[in-house]
Amino acid sequence: MGRINLSINQSFTLIKKYAWILTLVVAIGGLWYPRLGLLVMPIMISLITMSFFKGRYWCGNFCPHGSFFDQLLSSFSKNRKIPGVFRSKIIAVLFFLFFSYNLGRRFLNTAKLWETVEFWDKLGFIFVVSYLMVVIVGGGLSIFISYRTWCHICPMGTMQRMSYSLGKLLGIARKTDSKVTISRKDSCVSCGKCAAVCPMQLSPYTGFSEMKQFDNELCIRCSKCVENCPLGILSLAKEA
Repeated sequence: MGRINLSINQSFTLIKKYAWILTLVVAIGGLWYPRLGLLVMPIMISLITMSFFKGRYWCGNFCPHGSFFDQLLSSFSKNRKIPGVFRSKIIAVLFFLFFSYNLGRRFLNTAKLWETVEFWDKLGFIFVVSYLMVVIVGGGLSIFISYRTWCHICPMGTMQRMSYSLGKLLGIARKTDSKVTISRKDSCVSCGKCAAVCPMQLSPYTGFSEMKQFDNELCIRCSKCVENCPLGILSLAKEA
């Protein structure tokens, strides 16, 4: 697999820049102070809620793991094409089920300790282990394949896709979601720059709908394609 050129323009908010700190605090600091893992619970609630209205916007703008991949590992990544096995929806669902089963099993075992001194430490440690797994596995995929490879199979990403599907089904997400939008389809010269800079290795220029929007549910709304379009005809916008 050839290396992909990722010479791109990109802007980072403070959250994008520094959210990776939380990942390492929980994954590593939690080994000594397990209750740090409890910080993950409001994060899970937030990302599921946000995805109901805005798809995977969390992944591209607030995710501590995404910040870890973007800020710390992207410079070391081989930036190779993400293999089909990681792009498979079936694999993502199976991995989500495996993750959910293990998480549920640990929750049930920990619930037996309710009203004991150990309970909160044990509960927090469940999330510490999950974060540590992402640092190790996701970090390895980032370096040896592409820095956002993990995001294709991330259980939280799959959960967001399900929440977003419900939001669309109820007609709510249509009013609140901002997607990559092209102002003039006939002005696109198919240079492929948007595909070249996409951390998820999607191809916006080949997938705009009749409403001039990129509807791929894997899009994390990171704005890299918007910032790098040489014609300046892309934006994040709600459906007109």
